[in-house]
Amino acid sequence: MAIARPVRALLILAAVVWCFFLYQIFKPDGLIRGPGARYQNFERDPNLDPTGEPEGVLRRVSEKYAPDAEDSARIPATLLALVRNSEVDDMVQSMVDLERTWNHKFNYPWTFFNDEPFSDEFKTKTQAVTKAKCNYELIPKDHWSTPSWIDDAIYDESTSVLAESGVQYAKKISYHQMCRWNSGMFYKHPALKDIRYYWRVEPKVHFFCDVDYDVFAYMYDNNKTYGFTISLYDDPKTLPTLWPETVKFLADNPHHAVHENSALKWLTDDIRRPDHNKKAQGYSTCHFWSNFEVADMDFWRSQVYDDYFNHLDRAGGFFYERWGDAPVHSIALGLWEDASKVHWFRDIGYQHIPFFNCPNSPKCKGCVTGRLTDGEAWLHREDCRPNWFKYVGMG
Repeated sequence: MAIARPVRALLILAAVVWCFFLYQIFKPDGLIRGPGARYQNFERDPNLDPTGEPEGVLRRVSEKYAPDAEDSARIPATLLALVRNSEVDDMVQSMVDLERTWNHKFNYPWTFFNDEPFSDEFKTKTQAVTKAKCNYELIPKDHWSTPSWIDDAIYDESTSVLAESGVQYAKKISYHQMCRWNSGMFYKHPALKDIRYYWRVEPKVHFFCDVDYDVFAYMYDNNKTYGFTISLYDDPKTLPTLWPETVKFLADNPHHAVHENSALKWLTDDIRRPDHNKKAQGYSTCHFWSNFEVADMDFWRSQVYDDYFNHLDRAGGFFYERWGDAPVHSIALGLWEDASKVHWFRDIGYQHIPFFNCPNSPKCKGCVTGRLTDGEAWLHREDCRPNWFKYVGMG
């Protein structure tokens, strides 16, 4: 018996709707569009897949990575942490995670920085959880102290305004000093003069995935400058004049031209979060979350970055506002580095509360694939990785 036309039309419509629904779930780019879009990382990563072979050459575990290897395969690199004595147990927790998932295979040294001398307890507890060498360094006072040109009265007034508007750590001077040190001082420390690459590790972070290749050698062999796991929007109240000062620097220094393959569109996107772009005077506020970063310090040591940091430092925004090292690093990379040299380590499972990078792999344990946060739903709006993938890609 023939199916009536109205019924046939309904069946066709249902089939079309079902196909569209499936497409939205399984579409190739893995991106959920619209405001607050977030990336769902369900794609298997060949670097972590035990049955697959990754593209390119990756340096794997060998006897040349033994702690006491005379002919070591390690390149000039270190695991780097700015940490206080009181944070020793949280630092040990982070070390245990990273040693278990990666560094026990490669034994890269740890370098700890503090503006006060490290205690014997800190040294004993941290050295006990790694076979690699641990270095304990004191930050020079002139690298940490508030610069002479910062006016105390303006600082007090401006930070009071920030605090009233709800900016976290607005009146905590050590937080401002930390942001400045992470932005433009740490790589000038004498202990790092022969070191090129670093992996920043903070207390109380987690690593979830077994990684079997030398991450630092990957950066070197593939000519990468910077590696990240998470990218977020910043609070525009913390940096209202950072972008105008950047524009001023560009105008005053035409010899520091924007790179022809820059990520300028990522820095100035005004579609996903127009409120942020407006309040930050043209800056999207997208930045790499720098509590995790693997980077080549040759970029920070370059003339353009040195000039840029000095300009920002003199402008006073590290103290009068709350400029963080994350947006400062990100803006510099986005303007003056080839965007293809910035790498998303999708295969490194990582958490700094409240955000995750959780890959899809049987080598990852303790996190949920594709989850950005275990916090409230609104936090998903803070994910800026879709913007990076949109303008630059997933390389």
